[in-house]
Amino acid sequence: MDCDWPYSFTKLPAPVICHLWMYRTRLGERMVSMNSTLVETVSINYEDFNESFLTCGTCLCMYDGQEHTPKLLQCSHTVCLHCLTRIAASQTRDTGSFRCPICRELITIPRGGVSALPPSFLVNQLLDLMSRQRREVIPKCSVHINQELLFCETCDTVFCTLCTGGSHNDSANSCEHTIIPFSIAIKRMSEILLYKANDCISKLTQAQEGVSAELGKLDAAKEACIEKVNETFRHIQELMDQRKQEILDSVNSICAEKRRVLEEQHSLIENEKNKVEQECQGLQYQVEVRNITQRIEILSEKLDATTTLGEPRENAFLTCDFNLNDSLEQIQQHLCVLGKVRTSTTFPSLCTAQLEGEVVVGIENCVNLATVDYHGNARKTGGDPVKGELLLVTTDQSGGGEESVPVRIVDGDDGSYKLYFRASKPGRYGMKITVIDRPIRDNPLYFDVTEHNNPIAVYGSRGSGKDEFMQPVSVAIDERDQTVYVLDTGNSRIKVLSESFEFIKHVTNEGLLGRSCTGIAISNEGLIVVNWRTKFLTEITTDGETIKSFTYNAFQEPIDVAVDKNYGHVLVADNGMSCVFVFDAEGKILFQVGKKGTFSLISSISVGPLGEIVVADSRVQLFSAKGDFMEIIYDEGKGKGRYGGIVVDAENRVLLTRTEQKGRTYVQVLSLTDNSLNQCVDSHDAKLKRPSGLAVTQDNHVVVVDLGNNCVKKYRYW
Repeated sequence: MDCDWPYSFTKLPAPVICHLWMYRTRLGERMVSMNSTLVETVSINYEDFNESFLTCGTCLCMYDGQEHTPKLLQCSHTVCLHCLTRIAASQTRDTGSFRCPICRELITIPRGGVSALPPSFLVNQLLDLMSRQRREVIPKCSVHINQELLFCETCDTVFCTLCTGGSHNDSANSCEHTIIPFSIAIKRMSEILLYKANDCISKLTQAQEGVSAELGKLDAAKEACIEKVNETFRHIQELMDQRKQEILDSVNSICAEKRRVLEEQHSLIENEKNKVEQECQGLQYQVEVRNITQRIEILSEKLDATTTLGEPRENAFLTCDFNLNDSLEQIQQHLCVLGKVRTSTTFPSLCTAQLEGEVVVGIENCVNLATVDYHGNARKTGGDPVKGELLLVTTDQSGGGEESVPVRIVDGDDGSYKLYFRASKPGRYGMKITVIDRPIRDNPLYFDVTEHNNPIAVYGSRGSGKDEFMQPVSVAIDERDQTVYVLDTGNSRIKVLSESFEFIKHVTNEGLLGRSCTGIAISNEGLIVVNWRTKFLTEITTDGETIKSFTYNAFQEPIDVAVDKNYGHVLVADNGMSCVFVFDAEGKILFQVGKKGTFSLISSISVGPLGEIVVADSRVQLFSAKGDFMEIIYDEGKGKGRYGGIVVDAENRVLLTRTEQKGRTYVQVLSLTDNSLNQCVDSHDAKLKRPSGLAVTQDNHVVVVDLGNNCVKKYRYW
């Protein structure tokens, strides 16, 4: 169908619509097809509107702002000024009034005449509004001139019912179609277009305001930089002036001292000269030989004395030497590198942040921030002002809400940043990250914090194979290369693993035989193991060669061993003697800690950073490096459970495996400083079963021997 529909349309404002209720013309509901519905609409006739509202009812002329100015009468009718002037001239005579040509009510003429009557504000408003509108022409079919075009919202199609034979849809579609007059559709589209345009303008205005604000910040930053430059160089100038004055004062002081000496010598010479002149006066009249001889002798002596006065006692050498060292060169070099104007091409709204791993309560977690420029290219340098704010949004506890958590920011100097934080309670958190005081993409970054600390790595199962254990009981980690040594007692061997739990080798030795080794420690030479059945301690290399072996006649049940590398001492816990024996590196007994009754079934021992001896049974006791009792670190009471392995890290934190009577097993992290419980590693999704020995790495990970599951597990703990 080819429809030519010249048209123009307008959207009448609300004040007009509300006064047009009497002129509404309802288009009946027509069925264009069996599955099409014509929506009821309202159409306003432009000529009818002008005739009813904008035309004088007396002279039938359109109101305007000149001769036919609309005037409002006291009876609320509106008549143009031209008609009122004519009526008033023929009716007033001596009464000073006239009758309304519409309702015949008597109208009093004001002092200023008919022109002083108030204007009809409503009609003037309608005139103003209509002057800004275009006359609406209903789109008609070019073939059927009197037929109005229709629009199907479902198919987005314009059609004429006569041209299409009553239906625009050729396909057999059972869905209902919404049909409206095309003039209404145009109005709706124009409204949508206007809304979109206004929304776009609003957003562009906001963007313009943002750029203007950034320009203001740029000017402020420039002024701050200039002020800082001026202040820095003003300070440098003060230092230079101070040094200049010190050198000038030194020159003046030295010069004054030299002048004083020379002037004293000059005065002395002048005095001597005067004396000689006085001695020579009247000498030509002397006739007494003896007097002349005496005078000659005196002058000879003075002549000898003048030789000492002939040379200045001080010299005139005075100079300033600036070449004694390379100070000038250093000043020049330092001035060349003094200060740097830093800027950035980072575009914050394209920068992204990503959470690193699962977030656990009490453990330092990290968010990685990657910065890019406006074109999306990764930044290669750092130095951007990055800020992070972490807020607790919701919590699993009843308290709830909006708790701020400190954030530590580390600049990688390569365009990446790490934001470290430590959550104190579980719940939903949001981290607000800004770069140059502008938010990054997907800000804030939301995540959940859990109280359950699960292993990040698990190694081993029951058996005697390469990746299997049989009753593993203890573990030690070499701090030099972070190699993990697991005492695989049931297989009479030591399994050697990398820091990432990759199998390296097995270590065997005769000291490991009998399936009765219960403790292992790292020595300065290699490894030390204790065998409770043979009562021997054996030091071996990491290749299994025996370095030395020794025992002690007081041993009854040696169950654990530790090494104090500060003093080279070897500590052995003996449950039979209920004490800890301390030996030197050669196996010579030095002293013992405790006696019968001091401990109740020692489970493990460890050495603190300063040589403190830490012993665990049903509680944790602390002794000095000489064996003197200091305090009980943490006492949960007898009968509630027992400790297994124990280790002290470099930050004075004590880690212990604990098994309670109800079967709950976990790792405790205690503070050696204030004797408080920092956290528990519950291994919620991979429950520990009879945890025994444990050891820590340099990056705050703990390796736990899970005897019941014949494996080792690795956890983050700080």
